[in-house]
Amino acid sequence: MTKEEALKGKSLSWLSGKGGESDVVLMSRVRLARNLKQFPFPNRADFAQLLSVRTQIEQVMPSVAQGLGEDFEALSMEELTPLERRVLVEKRLATSALAKKPQHREVLLAAGGEISLMVNEDDHLRIQCLAPGFDLDTPLEKALQVDDIIESQLDIAFDEKMGYLTAVPTNLGTGLRATVLLHLPGLVLTKNIGNVESIAPQLGLAIHSRYSDGQENYGCLYELTNQLTLGFSEKALVDNLKSAVKEIIAHERKARKALALYMKDRLEDEVWRAYGTLRYARLLTEKETLELLSWVRLGVNLRLISEAAPESFGEILLASRASFLQNLAENENMSKNEIDRLRAEQVRKALVHGQEEN
Repeated sequence: MTKEEALKGKSLSWLSGKGGESDVVLMSRVRLARNLKQFPFPNRADFAQLLSVRTQIEQVMPSVAQGLGEDFEALSMEELTPLERRVLVEKRLATSALAKKPQHREVLLAAGGEISLMVNEDDHLRIQCLAPGFDLDTPLEKALQVDDIIESQLDIAFDEKMGYLTAVPTNLGTGLRATVLLHLPGLVLTKNIGNVESIAPQLGLAIHSRYSDGQENYGCLYELTNQLTLGFSEKALVDNLKSAVKEIIAHERKARKALALYMKDRLEDEVWRAYGTLRYARLLTEKETLELLSWVRLGVNLRLISEAAPESFGEILLASRASFLQNLAENENMSKNEIDRLRAEQVRKALVHGQEEN
Protein backbone atom coordinates (compact mmCIF):
# COMPACT_ATOMS: atom_id res chain seq x y z
CA MET A 1 0.00 0.00 0.00
CA THR A 2 1.51 3.32 -1.08
CA LYS A 3 1.52 6.42 1.07
CA GLU A 4 -1.11 8.00 -1.19
CA GLU A 5 -3.39 4.97 -0.87
CA ALA A 6 -2.89 4.80 2.89
CA LEU A 7 -3.74 8.45 3.44
CA LYS A 8 -6.35 9.23 0.77
CA GLY A 9 -7.74 5.88 -0.36
CA LYS A 10 -11.50 5.76 0.16
CA SER A 11 -11.88 2.02 0.62
CA LEU A 12 -10.29 -0.64 2.79
CA SER A 13 -10.23 -4.30 1.81
CA TRP A 14 -11.02 -5.45 5.35
CA LEU A 15 -14.15 -3.28 5.40
CA SER A 16 -15.38 -4.46 2.00
CA GLY A 17 -18.63 -5.95 3.27
CA LYS A 18 -17.44 -9.39 2.20
CA GLY A 19 -16.29 -12.41 4.17
CA GLY A 20 -18.13 -14.92 6.34
CA GLU A 21 -21.05 -13.81 8.52
CA SER A 22 -20.62 -10.29 7.15
CA ASP A 23 -24.17 -9.34 8.07
CA VAL A 24 -22.96 -9.15 11.68
CA VAL A 25 -19.14 -9.20 11.61
CA LEU A 26 -17.48 -6.41 9.64
CA MET A 27 -13.84 -7.20 10.32
CA SER A 28 -11.46 -9.59 12.08
CA ARG A 29 -8.02 -8.61 13.37
CA VAL A 30 -5.07 -10.30 15.07
CA ARG A 31 -2.15 -8.46 16.65
CA LEU A 32 1.05 -9.87 18.13
CA ALA A 33 3.27 -7.84 20.47
CA ARG A 34 7.00 -8.57 20.30
CA ASN A 35 10.15 -6.97 21.74
CA LEU A 36 13.83 -7.25 20.97
CA LYS A 37 15.68 -8.80 23.88
CA GLN A 38 18.66 -6.46 24.03
CA PHE A 39 16.73 -3.17 24.18
CA PRO A 40 14.49 -1.54 26.82
CA PHE A 41 10.79 -1.17 25.99
CA PRO A 42 10.04 1.91 23.85
CA ASN A 43 8.72 3.97 26.77
CA ARG A 44 12.13 3.60 28.48
CA ALA A 45 14.38 3.61 25.42
CA ASP A 46 16.35 6.64 24.22
CA PHE A 47 16.33 7.80 20.61
CA ALA A 48 19.53 5.89 19.75
CA GLN A 49 18.00 2.65 21.02
CA LEU A 50 14.73 3.28 19.19
CA LEU A 51 16.70 3.88 15.99
CA SER A 52 18.60 0.62 16.49
CA VAL A 53 15.34 -1.28 16.93
CA ARG A 54 13.91 0.31 13.80
CA THR A 55 17.06 -0.48 11.81
CA GLN A 56 17.10 -4.13 12.87
CA ILE A 57 13.45 -4.65 11.98
CA GLU A 58 13.92 -2.95 8.60
CA GLN A 59 16.83 -5.29 7.88
CA VAL A 60 14.63 -8.39 8.19
CA MET A 61 11.80 -6.98 6.06
CA PRO A 62 13.15 -8.36 2.76
CA SER A 63 12.84 -11.85 4.27
CA VAL A 64 9.30 -11.07 5.47
CA ALA A 65 8.33 -9.74 2.05
CA GLN A 66 9.78 -12.79 0.30
CA GLY A 67 8.17 -15.23 2.73
CA LEU A 68 4.72 -13.68 2.32
CA GLY A 69 5.02 -12.76 -1.34
CA GLU A 70 4.09 -9.18 -0.40
CA ASP A 71 5.75 -5.83 -1.02
CA PHE A 72 5.92 -3.47 1.96
CA GLU A 73 5.89 0.33 2.05
CA ALA A 74 7.57 2.09 4.99
CA LEU A 75 5.78 5.13 6.37
CA SER A 76 7.94 7.07 8.80
CA MET A 77 5.71 8.64 11.43
CA GLU A 78 8.01 11.61 11.98
CA GLU A 79 7.85 12.46 8.27
CA LEU A 80 4.04 12.65 8.38
CA THR A 81 2.02 15.61 9.56
CA PRO A 82 -0.07 15.26 12.74
CA LEU A 83 -3.17 15.18 10.51
CA GLU A 84 -1.76 12.38 8.35
CA ARG A 85 -0.90 10.38 11.46
CA ARG A 86 -4.47 10.77 12.71
CA VAL A 87 -5.75 9.45 9.36
CA LEU A 88 -3.67 6.29 9.77
CA VAL A 89 -5.15 5.84 13.25
CA GLU A 90 -8.68 6.27 11.89
CA LYS A 91 -7.95 3.64 9.24
CA ARG A 92 -6.49 1.25 11.87
CA LEU A 93 -3.16 1.28 10.07
CA ALA A 94 -1.49 2.81 13.12
CA THR A 95 -2.29 3.33 16.78
CA SER A 96 -2.55 6.50 18.85
CA ALA A 97 0.68 5.51 20.64
CA LEU A 98 2.57 5.78 17.35
CA ALA A 99 0.85 9.04 16.42
CA LYS A 100 1.61 10.78 19.73
CA LYS A 101 5.34 9.99 19.76
CA PRO A 102 6.47 9.80 16.12
CA GLN A 103 10.26 9.92 16.59
CA HIS A 104 11.92 6.78 15.18
CA ARG A 105 8.54 5.13 14.76
CA GLU A 106 7.09 3.79 11.55
CA VAL A 107 4.46 1.59 9.97
CA LEU A 108 5.37 -1.04 7.37
CA LEU A 109 2.36 -1.72 5.14
CA ALA A 110 1.79 -4.65 2.80
CA ALA A 111 0.35 -3.90 -0.63
CA GLY A 112 -3.29 -4.38 0.37
CA GLY A 113 -2.88 -2.97 3.85
CA GLU A 114 -4.17 -6.16 5.46
CA ILE A 115 -0.75 -6.74 7.01
CA SER A 116 1.04 -3.97 8.89
CA LEU A 117 4.00 -3.86 11.24
CA MET A 118 4.14 -1.04 13.75
CA VAL A 119 7.65 -0.26 14.97
CA ASN A 120 8.34 1.23 18.43
CA GLU A 121 4.73 1.50 19.49
CA ASP A 122 4.15 0.44 23.14
CA ASP A 123 6.25 -2.57 22.13
CA HIS A 124 9.15 -2.70 19.68
CA LEU A 125 6.94 -4.47 17.17
CA ARG A 126 3.23 -4.94 16.68
CA ILE A 127 2.32 -7.37 13.93
CA GLN A 128 -1.23 -6.66 12.72
CA CYS A 129 -3.23 -8.72 10.24
CA LEU A 130 -6.81 -8.01 9.18
CA ALA A 131 -9.55 -9.75 7.18
CA PRO A 132 -13.10 -8.85 6.13
CA GLY A 133 -16.01 -10.58 7.87
CA PHE A 134 -15.65 -13.34 10.44
CA ASP A 135 -12.25 -14.84 9.68
CA LEU A 136 -9.76 -14.96 12.52
CA ASP A 137 -7.89 -17.96 11.15
CA THR A 138 -6.37 -16.17 8.16
CA PRO A 139 -5.03 -13.19 10.17
CA LEU A 140 -3.68 -15.54 12.84
CA GLU A 141 -1.91 -17.67 10.24
CA LYS A 142 -0.35 -14.63 8.57
CA ALA A 143 0.67 -13.02 11.87
CA LEU A 144 2.38 -16.22 13.05
CA GLN A 145 4.11 -16.55 9.68
CA VAL A 146 5.53 -13.02 10.01
CA ASP A 147 6.50 -13.76 13.61
CA ASP A 148 8.34 -16.97 12.65
CA ILE A 149 10.39 -15.18 9.99
CA ILE A 150 11.34 -12.36 12.35
CA GLU A 151 12.17 -14.69 15.24
CA SER A 152 14.47 -16.70 12.97
CA GLN A 153 16.65 -13.59 12.55
CA LEU A 154 16.17 -11.46 15.68
CA ASP A 155 16.50 -12.25 19.38
CA ILE A 156 12.99 -11.76 20.78
CA ALA A 157 12.37 -11.24 24.51
CA PHE A 158 10.91 -14.49 25.85
CA ASP A 159 10.70 -16.17 29.25
CA GLU A 160 10.05 -19.88 29.73
CA LYS A 161 7.44 -19.21 32.43
CA MET A 162 5.97 -15.87 31.36
CA GLY A 163 6.08 -16.31 27.60
CA TYR A 164 6.69 -13.26 25.39
CA LEU A 165 7.68 -10.21 27.45
CA THR A 166 5.66 -7.10 26.65
CA ALA A 167 5.51 -3.47 27.75
CA VAL A 168 1.88 -3.88 28.80
CA PRO A 169 1.60 -6.59 31.50
CA THR A 170 -1.82 -7.75 30.26
CA ASN A 171 -0.18 -8.79 26.97
CA LEU A 172 2.30 -11.14 28.64
CA GLY A 173 2.28 -14.71 27.38
CA THR A 174 1.27 -14.97 23.76
CA GLY A 175 1.27 -11.19 23.20
CA LEU A 176 -1.88 -11.80 21.16
CA ARG A 177 -4.93 -9.56 20.81
CA ALA A 178 -7.65 -10.89 18.54
CA THR A 179 -10.59 -8.61 17.77
CA VAL A 180 -13.80 -8.69 15.77
CA LEU A 181 -15.86 -5.64 14.83
CA LEU A 182 -19.57 -6.40 15.22
CA HIS A 183 -22.70 -4.60 14.06
CA LEU A 184 -25.33 -5.32 16.74
CA PRO A 185 -28.44 -3.18 16.09
CA GLY A 186 -30.77 -6.08 16.98
CA LEU A 187 -29.30 -6.48 20.47
CA VAL A 188 -29.18 -2.71 20.98
CA LEU A 189 -32.77 -2.05 19.86
CA THR A 190 -34.14 -4.97 21.90
CA LYS A 191 -32.06 -3.76 24.88
CA ASN A 192 -30.17 -7.04 25.17
CA ILE A 193 -26.69 -5.63 24.55
CA GLY A 194 -26.21 -5.36 28.32
CA ASN A 195 -26.34 -9.14 28.61
CA VAL A 196 -23.38 -9.46 26.23
CA GLU A 197 -21.47 -6.74 28.07
CA SER A 198 -21.95 -8.50 31.42
CA ILE A 199 -21.14 -12.01 30.22
CA ALA A 200 -18.04 -11.16 28.16
CA PRO A 201 -15.64 -10.74 31.12
CA GLN A 202 -16.68 -14.16 32.44
CA LEU A 203 -15.44 -15.62 29.15
CA GLY A 204 -12.12 -13.80 29.33
CA LEU A 205 -13.26 -11.25 26.76
CA ALA A 206 -13.85 -7.52 26.65
CA ILE A 207 -16.49 -5.69 24.61
CA HIS A 208 -16.79 -1.97 24.05
CA SER A 209 -18.49 0.41 21.67
CA ARG A 210 -16.37 1.47 18.72
CA TYR A 211 -17.85 4.95 18.53
CA SER A 212 -18.83 7.11 21.48
CA ASP A 213 -18.98 10.80 22.36
CA GLY A 214 -18.14 10.07 25.99
CA GLN A 215 -21.77 10.02 27.09
CA GLU A 216 -23.51 7.69 24.69
CA ASN A 217 -22.58 5.04 22.15
CA TYR A 218 -23.74 5.29 18.56
CA GLY A 219 -23.66 3.29 15.36
CA CYS A 220 -24.29 -0.08 17.12
CA LEU A 221 -20.67 -1.08 16.36
CA TYR A 222 -18.84 -3.07 19.02
CA GLU A 223 -15.37 -4.56 19.31
CA LEU A 224 -14.97 -7.91 21.05
CA THR A 225 -11.44 -8.93 22.03
CA ASN A 226 -9.61 -11.40 24.25
CA GLN A 227 -8.47 -10.22 27.67
CA LEU A 228 -6.41 -13.28 28.56
CA THR A 229 -3.00 -13.81 26.97
CA LEU A 230 -1.02 -15.74 29.60
CA GLY A 231 -1.26 -19.51 30.04
CA PHE A 232 -3.00 -20.24 26.74
CA SER A 233 -1.88 -20.91 23.19
CA GLU A 234 -2.66 -18.49 20.38
CA LYS A 235 -5.07 -21.01 18.89
CA ALA A 236 -6.89 -21.53 22.20
CA LEU A 237 -7.39 -17.79 22.64
CA VAL A 238 -8.70 -17.38 19.11
CA ASP A 239 -10.96 -20.42 19.41
CA ASN A 240 -12.48 -19.01 22.62
CA LEU A 241 -13.19 -15.72 20.87
CA LYS A 242 -14.64 -17.51 17.83
CA SER A 243 -16.99 -19.51 20.06
CA ALA A 244 -18.29 -16.34 21.73
CA VAL A 245 -18.72 -14.57 18.39
CA LYS A 246 -20.81 -17.44 17.04
CA GLU A 247 -23.13 -17.15 20.05
CA ILE A 248 -23.43 -13.39 19.62
CA ILE A 249 -24.18 -13.78 15.91
CA ALA A 250 -26.99 -16.22 16.72
CA HIS A 251 -28.52 -13.88 19.31
CA GLU A 252 -28.17 -10.87 17.03
CA ARG A 253 -29.95 -12.62 14.17
CA LYS A 254 -32.69 -13.77 16.51
CA ALA A 255 -33.18 -10.20 17.72
CA ARG A 256 -33.34 -8.92 14.15
CA LYS A 257 -36.01 -11.45 13.26
CA ALA A 258 -38.05 -10.34 16.28
CA LEU A 259 -37.77 -6.72 15.19
CA ALA A 260 -38.82 -7.58 11.63
CA LEU A 261 -41.79 -9.56 12.95
CA TYR A 262 -43.14 -7.25 15.64
CA MET A 263 -42.23 -3.77 14.39
CA LYS A 264 -41.83 -4.16 10.63
CA ASP A 265 -43.62 -0.92 9.68
CA ARG A 266 -41.56 1.20 12.05
CA LEU A 267 -38.40 -0.62 11.02
CA GLU A 268 -39.03 -0.02 7.32
CA ASP A 269 -39.81 3.62 8.00
CA GLU A 270 -36.58 4.14 9.99
CA VAL A 271 -34.53 2.37 7.33
CA TRP A 272 -35.93 4.38 4.43
CA ARG A 273 -35.75 7.66 6.34
CA ALA A 274 -32.11 6.90 7.12
CA TYR A 275 -31.34 6.03 3.51
CA GLY A 276 -33.08 9.16 2.23
CA THR A 277 -31.08 11.36 4.60
CA LEU A 278 -27.75 9.75 3.70
CA ARG A 279 -28.58 9.86 -0.01
CA TYR A 280 -29.69 13.48 -0.19
CA ALA A 281 -28.48 15.40 2.88
CA ARG A 282 -26.11 18.31 2.32
CA LEU A 283 -24.81 18.41 5.88
CA LEU A 284 -24.04 15.38 8.05
CA THR A 285 -22.35 15.13 11.44
CA GLU A 286 -20.21 12.12 12.30
CA LYS A 287 -22.67 10.85 14.92
CA GLU A 288 -25.66 11.26 12.59
CA THR A 289 -23.85 9.48 9.75
CA LEU A 290 -23.00 6.45 11.88
CA GLU A 291 -26.48 6.19 13.35
CA LEU A 292 -28.15 6.44 9.92
CA LEU A 293 -25.67 3.98 8.43
CA SER A 294 -26.56 1.48 11.14
CA TRP A 295 -30.25 1.64 10.17
CA VAL A 296 -29.49 1.27 6.46
CA ARG A 297 -27.13 -1.65 7.02
CA LEU A 298 -29.79 -3.37 9.13
CA GLY A 299 -32.34 -2.75 6.36
CA VAL A 300 -30.06 -4.27 3.74
CA ASN A 301 -29.39 -7.34 5.88
CA LEU A 302 -33.15 -7.82 6.46
CA ARG A 303 -33.82 -7.23 2.75
CA LEU A 304 -36.02 -4.24 3.45
CA ILE A 305 -33.99 -2.15 1.04
CA SER A 306 -31.74 -2.98 -1.91
CA GLU A 307 -30.65 0.51 -2.96
CA ALA A 308 -27.55 0.49 -0.72
CA ALA A 309 -24.73 -1.96 -1.46
CA PRO A 310 -22.84 -3.55 1.44
CA GLU A 311 -19.59 -2.58 -0.30
CA SER A 312 -20.37 1.09 0.34
CA PHE A 313 -20.54 0.78 4.13
CA GLY A 314 -16.77 0.73 4.62
CA GLU A 315 -16.42 3.85 2.48
CA ILE A 316 -19.10 5.61 4.52
CA LEU A 317 -17.40 4.63 7.80
CA LEU A 318 -14.24 6.30 6.50
CA ALA A 319 -16.18 9.32 5.22
CA SER A 320 -17.62 9.84 8.70
CA ARG A 321 -14.18 10.63 10.16
CA ALA A 322 -13.08 14.25 10.43
CA SER A 323 -9.33 13.78 9.98
CA PHE A 324 -9.84 11.68 6.84
CA LEU A 325 -12.03 14.43 5.36
CA GLN A 326 -9.60 17.21 6.29
CA ASN A 327 -6.73 15.31 4.70
CA LEU A 328 -8.82 14.57 1.62
CA ALA A 329 -9.52 18.29 1.24
CA GLU A 330 -5.89 19.12 2.13
CA ASN A 331 -7.20 21.63 4.63
CA GLU A 332 -6.67 21.04 8.35
CA ASN A 333 -8.43 24.29 9.22
CA MET A 334 -11.87 23.41 7.86
CA SER A 335 -14.83 24.68 9.85
CA LYS A 336 -17.32 22.23 11.30
CA ASN A 337 -19.83 23.26 8.64
CA GLU A 338 -17.29 22.61 5.87
CA ILE A 339 -16.49 19.17 7.30
CA ASP A 340 -20.19 18.31 7.58
CA ARG A 341 -20.74 19.40 3.98
CA LEU A 342 -17.81 17.37 2.67
CA ARG A 343 -18.92 14.37 4.73
CA ALA A 344 -22.40 14.50 3.17
CA GLU A 345 -20.87 14.78 -0.29
CA GLN A 346 -18.61 11.76 0.26
CA VAL A 347 -21.49 9.70 1.66
CA ARG A 348 -23.63 10.47 -1.39
CA LYS A 349 -20.78 9.46 -3.69
CA ALA A 350 -20.23 6.21 -1.78
CA LEU A 351 -23.91 5.26 -2.09
CA VAL A 352 -23.98 6.04 -5.81
CA HIS A 353 -20.71 4.18 -6.37
CA GLY A 354 -22.08 1.13 -4.55
CA GLN A 355 -25.19 1.13 -6.72
CA GLU A 356 -23.11 1.38 -9.91
CA GLU A 357 -20.96 -1.60 -8.88
CA ASN A 358 -24.07 -3.70 -8.31
